[in-house]
Amino acid sequence: MKSKSFWGTMVLIAVMAMGADGALAQRSKEVHFRGTISDYTPQTVMPGGPWEVRGQWSLTIKRNGKADFSAALNMERSDLGVMNTGGGDLNDPTDRNAHTHHFFLCDGDVTFPTKGVIEVSGGKVTITANGGKPPFGTDNTLKIEITGETGPNSVAFSNIKVTLGNDAEKHFGPNPLSGVVRSVRSY
Repeated sequence: MKSKSFWGTMVLIAVMAMGADGALAQRSKEVHFRGTISDYTPQTVMPGGPWEVRGQWSLTIKRNGKADFSAALNMERSDLGVMNTGGGDLNDPTDRNAHTHHFFLCDGDVTFPTKGVIEVSGGKVTITANGGKPPFGTDNTLKIEITGETGPNSVAFSNIKVTLGNDAEKHFGPNPLSGVVRSVRSY
């Protein structure tokens, strides 16, 4: 018995095989990716990193070839981040400075730069901090890259990288946040 996840992956592989020749705009289904991000920021980000970044994300490639992305992330100072900022008590929640971020990208442009790679960029980007305006600013960009391997015993779409730019780079750093793809489905 084949799962929906398997068939979603097969649909996406077929779309990828067609390339960027308008196949996304012509197909009758949307493709939905879901997964988690689990990474650290560089030590040099402000204020006082490194930070642990963990949470869930989803990406929908729509029938019109555009994409919507959202992520709900928890962020707190790592052990090294606590020590670097003069905290010292790894069990004190105040020294961890835990907070949340929500990322939204609406109508991003979808490209296929190489075989087995999906990139999403552009579109309208909104990032919050604890549900409100982020202290680092609102002029933000997102670039999403989904990759994997092809061939036997491989996962076609297994990894995600989310790179934040402009104002958000001050808080998250220049390196992409890495995570995994947990499911691919088409509807």
